[in-house]
Amino acid sequence: MAEHSELLAEMPLVGRMTTHERLRHAHKRRGQQLKKWAQCEKEAQGKRAKLHRRSTNRPTKRIRFPDNVRLLEAASRNDAQEVGQLLQEGISADLYNEDGLTALHQCCIDDYAEVVTLLLEAGGTVNACDSELWTPLHAAATCGHLHLVQQLIQHGADLMAVNADGNMPYDLCEDEVTLECLETAMAQQGVTQEKIDESRMATERLMVEDIEKLVEAKSDLNSQNEVGACLLHVAAANGFSEAAELLLTHKARVDVRDSDGWEPLHAAACWGQVHMVEILVGHGANLNARSTLDETPIDVCGDEDVRSKLLELKHQRDAVLRSQDRHRSALQRRTSSAGSRGKVVRKVSVTERSNLYRREHRDEARAWHQAVGTTPDDESEPQSPTARNLTADVPQGSEVGVGSSGWAGGEPPLLNGAAPGAGEGQEQGEGTPAPLEPGSCQGSGELARDLSHHTLADLKRQRAASKLQRGLPGEELPIGGGPDTTPSHPPSVYCTPASGDPPLVRFKEPVEEAPSEKSHRCCRMM
Repeated sequence: MAEHSELLAEMPLVGRMTTHERLRHAHKRRGQQLKKWAQCEKEAQGKRAKLHRRSTNRPTKRIRFPDNVRLLEAASRNDAQEVGQLLQEGISADLYNEDGLTALHQCCIDDYAEVVTLLLEAGGTVNACDSELWTPLHAAATCGHLHLVQQLIQHGADLMAVNADGNMPYDLCEDEVTLECLETAMAQQGVTQEKIDESRMATERLMVEDIEKLVEAKSDLNSQNEVGACLLHVAAANGFSEAAELLLTHKARVDVRDSDGWEPLHAAACWGQVHMVEILVGHGANLNARSTLDETPIDVCGDEDVRSKLLELKHQRDAVLRSQDRHRSALQRRTSSAGSRGKVVRKVSVTERSNLYRREHRDEARAWHQAVGTTPDDESEPQSPTARNLTADVPQGSEVGVGSSGWAGGEPPLLNGAAPGAGEGQEQGEGTPAPLEPGSCQGSGELARDLSHHTLADLKRQRAASKLQRGLPGEELPIGGGPDTTPSHPPSVYCTPASGDPPLVRFKEPVEEAPSEKSHRCCRMM
């Protein structure tokens, strides 16, 4: 047989041949091809004969399937003869596959009445349960096979058997005739609603009892089985709210993941357990948790009602988290302001105020000592603090009003000005404190007692108020008391012996200046 490259090389030569030559060349190539194939076939037969000789010298192998596979395969083909033969060989009618499905389950689904009869007569369990707790009666009722339902009931099928979804056979039956048959049988057996409720709660009650035993033994409630499922996974998938609340009360975790990365909330959403979804979310289950396949509980949910509930809970959770973030950020701002800058400001303010008080005390003492040294008339007689002169900083150009009542003689001492009663020819330096005579500030006894409890801050406020209540700038007020010069209200500042030390105000050191050529008896500061 020619190679492909050889055939391609012959193409130009064949193109130049006549028709007769081309035909003869094709016959030649065909003969070569047949000869090559015959040779290959001869070689293949030799190899097969050699292999056959080798195989005859070895023992023969046979493939044999397990008994459960043989029985289920024969039942699924509705081969009553083979099923009967297998049962006669001693194979059990209750053999099942990896899902717990028996031959009786399969025949009730497929409506193979003859095989069902053979299996029941061979002692097959009428209430056998698969991995999801379905019985053959569940299968027959769901498919609406009336004659099989009747046959199973006659052999003692449990009418109140509950599967993993909490459904009984009559819950799954949609065929009216079959449903009527089931209800009639339940009525004949005296089944009441109370018994139905007890049957539905039996599995959960057993689980609750097991959990209580684990709690008493202080066992780990978050332990996982071979597929990673924990007790909360089982309770969530089955909708066992009482068991789930008991687990959560004893600190069972809601974020345990199985081998597929599913949390209990995934299981509750997948199996449509709305109440379990609310319980788990209320205990902090993460609605955005993702499985190994990057699926959230909303993604694995197939029930639209449960999906809408999950979305509603997600929106509520997001709103609460946003509100908490805003509150936390505002609290952090307030804490930062009060904890850093505010503390420093308070400390600095206290320090500055203390230093200010010390300076004021020092200036006051200096002013009092200088005032005593410049008063020749009173040097021999010591003065009490209450008899000292009150001085204040009065800017030039401002006027000081004169009060009447509350002071001995009807006139208060002038501040930084001339002393009361000074003649026109008598001069006093501007800014020099004028001493008060002892006992010159004598007020009424009741008023003195009231003001004896005034604090320094009260006296400062009274002094500031008295300045505001004095005359307007530019007015000439006579010093002597008279009916026209007496104000209609009492003075705001009273100085009595019971008042203690004079109010702490800021003093200026007296400034010595040359006496003016002409002095005026006036309250105006020149």
